[in-house]
Amino acid sequence: MLESKVSGPTNDATVNQSDTAAILYSSGTTGKVKGVVITHRNLIALVAGLYHNKLAKDEEEKTHSVSLFTLPLFHVFGFFMLIRAASMGESVVLMEKFDFVKMLEAVERHRVTYIPVTPPRVVAMAKSDLVDKYDLSSLQVMGCGGAPLVRRFPAGSRRSSLTWRFSRLRGATRTIGPEEATRHGSAGRLSENMEAKIVDPETGEALPPGQRGELWLRGPAIMKGYAGDDAATAATLDSEGWLKTGDLCYFDSDGFLFIVDRLKELIKYKAYQVPPAELEHLLQSIPEVADAAVIP
Repeated sequence: MLESKVSGPTNDATVNQSDTAAILYSSGTTGKVKGVVITHRNLIALVAGLYHNKLAKDEEEKTHSVSLFTLPLFHVFGFFMLIRAASMGESVVLMEKFDFVKMLEAVERHRVTYIPVTPPRVVAMAKSDLVDKYDLSSLQVMGCGGAPLVRRFPAGSRRSSLTWRFSRLRGATRTIGPEEATRHGSAGRLSENMEAKIVDPETGEALPPGQRGELWLRGPAIMKGYAGDDAATAATLDSEGWLKTGDLCYFDSDGFLFIVDRLKELIKYKAYQVPPAELEHLLQSIPEVADAAVIP
């Protein structure tokens, strides 16, 4: 291409913020997989939020960041992490496929400071004796997303040797934004450019801190809609720009968000509504249980 001769004038492409930048596919946890339209404005808002967080962290962390990717880049988690690393000028180490031992080796060899992971990998690191065989002193943060993280590590785990800070990420393909979680079990506070409210699923009324309801979000990082599915878009985005996440959540009095479960997955027993994730956490705290999944 560099050697080819171009005849005549060339026209630079005009890109508007509302134009589609990417179409990412949802995980399909509560229905069919849908194509989520992400605009250039969404990505600009993402990078702006990341940069704001980086300025605050740079006051405390002077080391160069090295991220190790164990995630597929076509998924929103990996896609988000790649943009995060590129926009912040971080070094990136890619794995061809996930291997627990090779992951530990890569942390030691490349002095990795950050790893985005899923909950099973966090539990594996808490339980495995292999962790102590590698120098993981460079590792500062593990960003966990994709599913709720177990609240209590099982007895007999090697949690005492884990000194990294866990950043629990609220993951949805329809919303992209920076991660921040400085309170155990929390998904963090809102990004500077986002609005949120907890809504009673039955009445549609906004709820105060401490009460559980559906999380609604609004801001420049919210998706444009579902590709080729106007009905699903209308059911998810209201006329005022609020996105109904379908997540059962609550805010504490300090503005930290806590994710309980998906609304569609609640087990309704008599007058009770039981989140499967809470039962999973109880089962995962048993030393003899490697992992648990409760199916409503």
